[in-house]
Amino acid sequence: MISFFHKKNIVDNIAWLGLDMHNHILPGIDDGAEDLTAAIYFIKTLNNLGLDHFICTPHIYEGLYPNTPQTISTALQLVKNSEEISSIKVNITAAAEHMVDDAFKITPNLMPLANGYILVEVPYSTEVRNLEQIIFDLQIGGLKVILAHPERYLFYYNQVDKFARLKERKVFFQLNLLSIAGYYGKEIKSFAAHILQKGWYDFAGTDLHHAKHLEQIKNMVTSGALYKAIGHYPFKNKELILPQQL
Repeated sequence: MISFFHKKNIVDNIAWLGLDMHNHILPGIDDGAEDLTAAIYFIKTLNNLGLDHFICTPHIYEGLYPNTPQTISTALQLVKNSEEISSIKVNITAAAEHMVDDAFKITPNLMPLANGYILVEVPYSTEVRNLEQIIFDLQIGGLKVILAHPERYLFYYNQVDKFARLKERKVFFQLNLLSIAGYYGKEIKSFAAHILQKGWYDFAGTDLHHAKHLEQIKNMVTSGALYKAIGHYPFKNKELILPQQL
């Protein structure tokens, strides 16, 4: 049973977020869960922390993780058909985290999230020259672009005007929960705090890849630190839950 308030009103769960809309818990298809055993462990642990909706977002990254709707749906069904997952109350669907670099092309293999949102990432240290054009093309095609973990793109630190322009162009921002804990470093933690202060984040996700990530997230949640930091922030994660999933 989820405990909401004890130990001087500490909120030690993550049910308030609604769902995890960015993770790498599907087994064996990218740099996330290595196998079904790991995937089941990740899901059950997060479920015990209060999450019962998951949108799995493996990488689609040409040349490194060239996933397709078929490889992703196969991994999803493997998880959903497992006895341990089918015996608990969780809703698991799949989309993808699309690498947008200079080689990116809009194809029928894109895998949006619910309600027309699409999750994209860019290289961590190199700016994509035609990013705004790609975003425009995706939007013209009826998609709402979510930029994954913008706090991790170092090239924006000294180009705040370009960063702000993404928001002007109606790009949604997604926070990695581990960023605010300083897991990726002090600079990224500071930049995440700046974006939070601006009110520019729209969604949040675990971006869970492995057991070390999970342990850090678990510690943040059960100590009450995560809720204290961002529990009252108006994230839109619940907009990604379809009516038939409620």
